[in-house]
Order: sequence, then C-alpha cells, then structure tokens
Amino acid sequence: MNRMLTITFLAAAMTAQAQQSNTHFSNTLETTASAERIWQIWTDVPNWKEWDSGLQSAELRGPFQVGTKGVLIPDKGPRSTFVIDSIVPNESYTFRTKLPLGSLYVRRYLTSDAGKTRFTHEVWFTGLTKRLFAKALGRNYRAMLPDVMKKINAIALNNE
Repeated sequence: MNRMLTITFLAAAMTAQAQQSNTHFSNTLETTASAERIWQIWTDVPNWKEWDSGLQSAELRGPFQVGTKGVLIPDKGPRSTFVIDSIVPNESYTFRTKLPLGSLYVRRYLTSDAGKTRFTHEVWFTGLTKRLFAKALGRNYRAMLPDVMKKINAIALNNE
C-alpha cells in the first residue's frame, strides 16, 4: 500500500512539474465573479484582445462550437489560424493552432463552488518542434499568463 501511495505521489508531482515547463504550463485564479461571467468573457473571441496582452486581434468565423475556425493576430509575429477542438458548455473548451511539425493547444476550464469560481488557462505545445516553440514562445506566454488572468478577473468583477 505504501509503495502504491509513493508511486501515485511521484506521478502527481511529475505531472505538476511538466505542467509548469515552457512546453506545458497553466495558471489558476479564484474569484467571486460568477462562472457564467468568466465563460462569457472567454467565449467573446473578438474581445480577447482586451485581456490578452500579446494579442492585437482575434476573430471567430462562425458560432462558438467544435470545428469552428478563427484567426489570431499577435502583437508580434505572423497571424495564425485556430480551430475549436472541444467544448463542454459553461465548463471548458480547447482550441488548437497548427505550428510547423506541431501544434499549440489552449484549454480554458472553470469550476464553481460556494460562491467562488476557479478558472484555469492551460497551454501546451506538441509535435517534433514543441521544444523549439516552447523556447521561442512558451517562456513569454508563461510569463504573461498571471497578468492575463488578473485582467480577466478585473473585467468580470467590473461588469457584474
């Protein structure tokens, strides 16, 4: 039993460590804003630029649903196309941007309990070039993420 507990603990620690590298990272914030308000902000694609400091503009070419494509224009770098890969309404969604020989994934999810909402923004790179893109982009994305989350929170609290 102790051996199983140790293995489980080590696996959890390795997962947490992997999620905080430049290839896979996340940030979670707790707020008194409603889950519905956070979801509304997250799914309002044209206004992503209001809280994503590295983004000049974003556009969704259709309804917010699985398979819909959009365009991201960062402040620096080339425009990119993304596609919504999964949605659990009012709980989570994931979108993917193709990179040369890989992809960038963004997953946003939230939970609500006892008047508190916890919302998480998770980012990871995949494919043969994941380390290259993690070095080129991941470090900056990871550094910006806490401020991005604070901006989302401020917008949510100011508009409730």
